[in-house]
Amino acid sequence: MVKSNSKAGAGLRGIGKLLLGVALGLAVASAIPANVRPGGRMAYVEATADSVSVNGVQTIEKVSDRVINDEDRAAADEEMLYYMQSLEVRYQLDEKVREALHKVFDSAVYYIAYTDMSVTELWTYVASAEASMTATVTEPVTASTSAFLQVGDNWATPSVSYGQKVAIVLPIINLGTEELNDLVVEPVASTLVNEWPFEPDMTNYLQTEPFIPGNDTKEKAMQNRREFTFYFTVRSDVMSGYYPLKFNVSYTKAGIRCEEPAELTVYVKTQGKPGSGIIGGSGEEANGSKPRIVVTGFETDPADVFAGDTFTLTIHVQNTSKDTAVSNVLFDMQAASEGDDKTNTYSAFLPTSGASSVYMNEIAADTEADIVIEMTAKADLAQKPYVLDVNMKYDTPTMFDLTDKASVSIPVMQESRFDTSIPEVAPTDITVGSQSNVMFSIYNTGKTTLYNVQVKFKADSIDEASAFVGNLQSGATGNVDVMLTGIAPTADDGTVNMEISYEDDAGNVSTTEKSITLFVTEDMSFDDMMGGDPMMGEDGMMMPEEGGGNSKGLIIGIIVAVVVVAAAGLGVFLTIRRKKKAAKLLAEELEDLEDSDEIS
Repeated sequence: MVKSNSKAGAGLRGIGKLLLGVALGLAVASAIPANVRPGGRMAYVEATADSVSVNGVQTIEKVSDRVINDEDRAAADEEMLYYMQSLEVRYQLDEKVREALHKVFDSAVYYIAYTDMSVTELWTYVASAEASMTATVTEPVTASTSAFLQVGDNWATPSVSYGQKVAIVLPIINLGTEELNDLVVEPVASTLVNEWPFEPDMTNYLQTEPFIPGNDTKEKAMQNRREFTFYFTVRSDVMSGYYPLKFNVSYTKAGIRCEEPAELTVYVKTQGKPGSGIIGGSGEEANGSKPRIVVTGFETDPADVFAGDTFTLTIHVQNTSKDTAVSNVLFDMQAASEGDDKTNTYSAFLPTSGASSVYMNEIAADTEADIVIEMTAKADLAQKPYVLDVNMKYDTPTMFDLTDKASVSIPVMQESRFDTSIPEVAPTDITVGSQSNVMFSIYNTGKTTLYNVQVKFKADSIDEASAFVGNLQSGATGNVDVMLTGIAPTADDGTVNMEISYEDDAGNVSTTEKSITLFVTEDMSFDDMMGGDPMMGEDGMMMPEEGGGNSKGLIIGIIVAVVVVAAAGLGVFLTIRRKKKAAKLLAEELEDLEDSDEIS
């Protein structure tokens, strides 16, 4: 982050002071006798965890999350200047190399002056700048160190436990006869738990040593060994087993800086938490097993999910591993796509929050957990089960970005709906023993099939009757045509109950009641109609009136004829009506058949 102009001015003023210091340093360097050997002991900078010590004087803290100020920048510039001057004294530099060295220094000063960072980041950068200055002034050496630079025989593999603070002492011996100068020892750290058992704190790892004398025997080499102490904190998620610790050692031999540092390897035995896993010398898990996350079940609230409804889905999952926890667990729910074509598809379920993912920090070994998410079923879904995929991504202490996948099947219901036409009742008044015709249509207005549709007619005045319609697909029509027979005179308002029932996919029966009006009257005999007329004989024949002729008999005959003609007319009417209805249905079926032929 670029700082304000006030800080920039302070930085430039600091550069001016530093350039003055460079001039003074050059004057000091010219006063040093030429026969001072490069390997001689000189003042050097030693880094500790909390402060910088220059020639034994404590100056400033080096480990802190605090943002640096101008005093921190000045301290860093002063250390880099001191380091650059020591390089100029140590090596015979030509003008070109000296110019390159100063460019590295100036660039580092400029970066520190214009960048906001923490104290820890500042001194990490200073260390890298000093390494760049060293690389600028040194020349490569091709001599191999494998024959003379080794770990001392007094090394003992330490045992450490998770969370423990430890000191690792590395003994280094020089089996060669030539002296090694300006040694820099640094462990090869890593942020991966399967590669490095300690917390990745990079602020105090580097160790230095002015020289190690040459030796002609191993005993002398052990006597003249150099021991480097490193302070670490064991990771809380460290695995159990043996970790390799690698150290890079840079040095100068015969005035020539090594081209590549020597690599020394030792081992440390670690004890991790239960379930943390086991590591071998190669850094791989010893048992090779991969923890699995499985779906053990699910439930919805409400229990029945209808199309268009919002529901809460709870999915039960379990970490099946007996000794390994999983962390950074990400569940992503993806519903099956619906639609007739690729350009018109959609998910059957949509999360109400807009996000289909659920995150869990950790699932312990052999432990269950619940995923809870609120979703909405699309309103136009057909009645059937729909698949919801559960994609899982998680880490273990030794492996990362592991994946698993499971699926659950969620049944979606559709509300069953139907409607009927206005029933036609003819005639609306009948006598006991006679019949009336009832006709109407049933329309399936829902998106699910109605199975085994039937209608039952019930009343005290009629003989119970029923009509079976069958299965009605969504949008289909069924017709009811039934004859009702009167069995008793109507004693109420003439209401006849119609019970319309159907079954769903699971066989559950639903019933809806409607009604019609039909009056039933007592069947009047001829004697009743005549009111017990004394003119009728015992054989039912009209007795002639005295002197009155047959006029009354004629009237009765006319009444009987009218009744007979009316009954015959009603029969003809019903017959014609049935024929018309049959013809209409036949015409509709023929029309549907022609339409289907044209489509095919």
